[in-house]
Amino acid sequence: MTESAPVVDLGFVSARVPHGSHICQLYSDESERDNALLRFVARGLQVGDKTACFTESFDPDARAAWFSAEGISLQSECASGRFLASGAEDIYFKDGYFDPERILALIVEFHRNSVATGCKGARVIGEMSPGITQIEGGSRLFEYEGRVNSVLREHPVTAVCQYNARKFDGATIMDVLSVHPLMFVHGSVVQNPFFVAPEQLVRH
Repeated sequence: MTESAPVVDLGFVSARVPHGSHICQLYSDESERDNALLRFVARGLQVGDKTACFTESFDPDARAAWFSAEGISLQSECASGRFLASGAEDIYFKDGYFDPERILALIVEFHRNSVATGCKGARVIGEMSPGITQIEGGSRLFEYEGRVNSVLREHPVTAVCQYNARKFDGATIMDVLSVHPLMFVHGSVVQNPFFVAPEQLVRH
């Protein structure tokens, strides 16, 4: 992304980031996760972004009143196709295995659809299940997250990846951090000092 790229309001922090940013949120309690998720989705729908949420913790029916207070009808947004909600495992572990190529293709299609339907932008928030360590293809998580950066250069979906820091081991957390240019920490989105650019990953 360049400095002149359009910026996006994430909803859960005051600072704005370029469209197509790839952000890691490590959380230690569910209130942190839920606050970011709800506000990210709400702001996306308020500004006209095509918005998706992939997590086991989001129940549209249970959250309808919260969104209504924000001036948003989840039912209408879902019906229009502007909002998609799914369990994380249904997306990441379809057919019982983790396939980076399939998920990256979904990101590309999601962005193309947002452009074709005249949406202002596109954003996705997804929570990675710790079950990935036990599923076929799960060892490709680091590869997948690294390749997301290359895809987002051409198809700028603003992506927030949520990880429960209590359910992943330290080595996995460090791998995950190394492939996210930005991270959400202490209430702010900051440049990630552990980030390794895609070109460097290829060389290694």
